[in-house]
Amino acid sequence: MKPPLEKHKSVLERKNVLERKGVKLNYGPLYSSPMAIWFSLFFLAPIVIIIVYSFLKKGLYGGVEWQLSMDAYRYLGDKVFINITLRTITTSIVATIITILIALPCGYCIARSKHQTVFLVLIIIPFWTNFLIRVFAWMNILGSNGFLNEFLLRMGLISDYINFLYNQKTVVLVLVYMYLPYAILPLFSTIDKFDFSLLEAARDLGANQFVSIIKILIPNIRSGIFTAVLFTFIPIFGAYAVPLLVGGMDSYMLGNIIADQLSKSRNWPRAAAISMVLTLVTTAGVLIMMNIQKRDAVRNIEVKGAEGKNGGAE
Repeated sequence: MKPPLEKHKSVLERKNVLERKGVKLNYGPLYSSPMAIWFSLFFLAPIVIIIVYSFLKKGLYGGVEWQLSMDAYRYLGDKVFINITLRTITTSIVATIITILIALPCGYCIARSKHQTVFLVLIIIPFWTNFLIRVFAWMNILGSNGFLNEFLLRMGLISDYINFLYNQKTVVLVLVYMYLPYAILPLFSTIDKFDFSLLEAARDLGANQFVSIIKILIPNIRSGIFTAVLFTFIPIFGAYAVPLLVGGMDSYMLGNIIADQLSKSRNWPRAAAISMVLTLVTTAGVLIMMNIQKRDAVRNIEVKGAEGKNGGAE
């Protein structure tokens, strides 16, 4: 048996001989095949199953019958479903905007702080607690006999208990809390790489702090903003537990409708069709963001190329 070093040399020699003969070795497909198989099994296959099920007939006791049917997609034109879809989109957009507006100053302050590690640990700590426990904590805070009501009563600000739960505003509040770390971390990572001397230069040229942040900082951290938007909008759009526990029936979102169709109505084709709506909307959002990032990258290359030409001309 050859030693490992000699075996490696013999492989290199055979490779060199083949390359001299004009045979090019391409190991890319071999290296990428495990990942391709993984994505095919656990990503593409479930999507294909959902697409197929959405065009089948509902089974009598759940499941599907292998008969082509468009009943599931006809339901998508129902007025109730359209209202829930609009509510889901509105809630997702509002919660995402609020999350980004809170995450931006948080990411900025952490990036400028000398205690970055401490702040990052504080942001990550909620991930150590179960998702449902955090939701139930908010229910105890906002409930009729919760902490907030007790505090307001003792302060004399209210005369009777107020139920802060089971409305759309509470859903937005809890969603913002749940997904705020997903926005802060990518924004911090981008802002931390920013050259803050540019802000000082803008101040020297007469811009105040707000203007310098809007015109200098924000354009240079767009990639982090886009990532934060994707990391918050997509999971919020498919949220299930938060609207169910703190929102009630009037705050149902698409995730709740899918769960009801699977567990209560046992209408698998309809649940698959609604899932296709979620998939298409989130995919469209990702493609839009990727297109914007691509155009920004091309614009930056063009600007740098123009600056290089001007420098060479001088």
